Amino acid sequence: MEPIKKDDAYYKAKNRVKEMKKFYTSLMSYIVFISLLAGLNYYVNEWSNMWFLWAAFGWGIGLFFQAVKAFDWNPFFGKDWEERKMKELMEEDKGSNFKR
Repeated sequence: MEPIKKDDAYYKAKNRVKEMKKFYTSLMSYIVFISLLAGLNYYVNEWSNMWFLWAAFGWGIGLFFQAVKAFDWNPFFGKDWEERKMKELMEEDKGSNFKR
């Protein structure tokens, strides 16, 4: 059974690195294209209407969610959240049993 666990860990790590690489590639594309759009925006109307910010904002939202997935980051439900919440509910239940 041990080789299966090692292979499983290897594939999980490989997939995680793949997601991180995908994120960094997207980040570089974002920086290059938004910079080009900003330059074009300045060339056309010298910041009187900064329309490139709409593209930056929309693409930035997608990039944010890609980063959340790639780095396995969730501020609301972290890895130990479920365990802490179960302990909290068990303590509340234990306290309510004594009051009955």
